[in-house]
Amino acid sequence: MSSPSVKKNFLMSTAYQVLIIILPFITTPYFSRVLGAGPIGIYSYTQSYQTYFSMFAALGTMSYGTREIARFRDDVTKRSVLFWEIELMTVVTSAVWMAVWIGWILFNTKYRIYYIVLSMGILATMFDISWFFNGLEQFKYTVTKNAAFKLIGVALLFAFVHSKDDLLKYVFILTLSTMAGNLSMWMYVGRFTEKVDFRSLRIGRHFRETLIYFVPSIATSVYTVLDKILIGAITHDELENGYYEQATKMINMMKALTFTSLNSVLGARIAYLFEEEKYEEIHDRIRTSANYILFMGVGICFGLISVARRFVPVFYGPGFDRVADMLIMMSPLTLIIGISNCLGSQYYTPSGRRGLSARFIVAGSCLNLCMNLLLIPRMKGIGAIWGSLIAEILITVLYMIFCNGYLTVRILVTDGWKKLLAGVLMWAAIFFMDRFISSNFAALCIEVAAGGMLYILLLILLRDRFLMEFVFGRILGGVIRKIRGKIGK
Repeated sequence: MSSPSVKKNFLMSTAYQVLIIILPFITTPYFSRVLGAGPIGIYSYTQSYQTYFSMFAALGTMSYGTREIARFRDDVTKRSVLFWEIELMTVVTSAVWMAVWIGWILFNTKYRIYYIVLSMGILATMFDISWFFNGLEQFKYTVTKNAAFKLIGVALLFAFVHSKDDLLKYVFILTLSTMAGNLSMWMYVGRFTEKVDFRSLRIGRHFRETLIYFVPSIATSVYTVLDKILIGAITHDELENGYYEQATKMINMMKALTFTSLNSVLGARIAYLFEEEKYEEIHDRIRTSANYILFMGVGICFGLISVARRFVPVFYGPGFDRVADMLIMMSPLTLIIGISNCLGSQYYTPSGRRGLSARFIVAGSCLNLCMNLLLIPRMKGIGAIWGSLIAEILITVLYMIFCNGYLTVRILVTDGWKKLLAGVLMWAAIFFMDRFISSNFAALCIEVAAGGMLYILLLILLRDRFLMEFVFGRILGGVIRKIRGKIGK
């Protein structure tokens, strides 16, 4: 199999992440007004429980499966055996946790109907084989199918969800579209696998390894999933969970734009490079990735801080003012998690040091859980945000200390100080402009456009390395050279 194009995969994955960002910008203003914070809080609370069961069903298959397939992507026999062994193991674990989930539904009557519908989420996990295509770096199969079903799902939401009474339809459509997207990828498996002797498969040999990859996932969930459960269980306030859900959803969109597509593409490629022992290329790719994350993360962080109070009433409608405070506090997470996620996806996992990174994540999760239990009773959702910030800073510091020099504080300072200066100046300029515009909508449009242009202009004036060498030099320079070549012909 020929080596896939990293640039093509990155552009495709980025386009998908942009779609994921655009769709909520279309749907959220409508559904926040139609459903309201209370029903959205119910969905957030119930879906958090389903997420936990799905995580136990999948174990660490997504990261482990991607790495193993990437290591043996040039050997069709080995990758075929690996695919069926890992997938059959997922089927077994999913079946076990589906049985436990049914027991959970029987003993929880308050939101039972929502839990029943969310059962499809566990089935979706059972048949999720995106890790296989990610390992092969065949992102067009995962991106196109997931994008298609997301668009179908959005169309169905607008067609059937029109009031607070339609929350069940909302949950059903969201869950069904995810499951349908996962099932659709199965039609392409035969193109990349050959027949195997199922009697010779040994699914048990992967169990221990997936557990190593699972530990960081379950530990991370303490401040990505458990916080929503704790807010609901401690405060008994559906509105607070609704506010927190909307804020985290927006931050997750910004994280997707900052680093998700980059790490999903390069994680598999760097696993392959570690197998080939091309360490200099790995160093270069990680530094370039970190530079991109700094560029996007700093801009998004200061941009959100600048426009949050204008953005929330325009985007979410009346009754969501508390979301603005949450967004301002959460904004540094795009940068902090971006750095740790870069090292986790591009160093610790590809190099086989997932066990070490798991210890760091467990340490951060324990700290976060303690902070949540201490602060949520006093500060509700804001307390959960403080816990996440403190935990993520600890994890990022530990990742930096033990990454064997693949990313250092000196590199971050060298590549980041100009971006930080540009971000601060952008914030100051928007703060000054904000005093002279009364309309929220007009202010939002002007400030986003002016802030973005000012950030780029300042980086050009400062001769930022990433912007000048990578964006203008490699990307735009390559496009110009291609155009000149075609004209010359």
